[in-house]
Amino acid sequence: MSLTSLEMCAGAGGQALGLEAAGFDHAALVEIDAHACATLRHNRPRWTVVEQDLERFDGRSYRGIDLLAGGLPCPPFSVAGKQLGKLDARNLFPTALRLATEIRPRAIMIENVKGILEPVFAEYRTHIADALSSMGYKSCWKLFNAADFGVPQLRPRAILVALKAEDYERFEWPSEKQKAPTVGQCLHDLMSERGWEGAIDWASKAAAIAPTVVGGSKKHGGPDLGPTRARAAWAQLGVDGLGIANEAPEPGFNGMPRLTVRMVARLQGFPDHWEFIGSKTPAYRQVGNAFPPPVAEAVARRIAIALESSQMKLAG
Repeated sequence: MSLTSLEMCAGAGGQALGLEAAGFDHAALVEIDAHACATLRHNRPRWTVVEQDLERFDGRSYRGIDLLAGGLPCPPFSVAGKQLGKLDARNLFPTALRLATEIRPRAIMIENVKGILEPVFAEYRTHIADALSSMGYKSCWKLFNAADFGVPQLRPRAILVALKAEDYERFEWPSEKQKAPTVGQCLHDLMSERGWEGAIDWASKAAAIAPTVVGGSKKHGGPDLGPTRARAAWAQLGVDGLGIANEAPEPGFNGMPRLTVRMVARLQGFPDHWEFIGSKTPAYRQVGNAFPPPVAEAVARRIAIALESSQMKLAG
């Protein structure tokens, strides 16, 4: 029996790919950004993509799906912002709780920045847990780093998992770790694809994982790899973080190369066949804001095991 999911704030499909690999069939993916919706439809024409503001989305027709999942907006809880939390207009946790009430899924999985785990938000996390408890769910948070799942990037992410009590007893967080390649190991072939003679030397010096990839704000100009401190970390890897290149370096190139959208996508754990629709800026933002598929897959597999174990027990 296949498991079904509904995804909130689906973006360019990072979490959706992870859920798919874990065995979930998407009943629908809700996303407001037109470029991200085009990316989802282009890569998976069979998926039902709902291009809509999540706050206006009615979940009642999806009542009874197995998993409600999503990567909710991070700015309300990010240390890079004002950390307004529940007072931030972009906070969609109330909407997620409303949808949980309407849909009553067997499980819930929500990803956010590690800032939400800080003491300043302890009361709000308790509020979320109490709201879920009133619906019959047991919940917990856990902090993961994408590098522990083979993703060559320092990307800490907080994940909330909630399940009905009988399923929660069978849930275990993923504990296995996979060594991530260095940036040079990950990107050497892409960096050398136009014949740049310096690619081998560059790769040997890019001998660590990447700092956290950022998506950037729509109020910001063009795409780049982050503020001054982030760009300094990229420079240690021989990468010019001031912008995103259209192509890999050509023969005779001197200096620090910039990454392309495809290179950044690989650092996020996307497969190379996944195409991002839109010009460079919206394409990069889709990549930078994504939830790495390998991390989503690892957690979703544990949720699937818990749900399937309960089904087997009932069948027996």
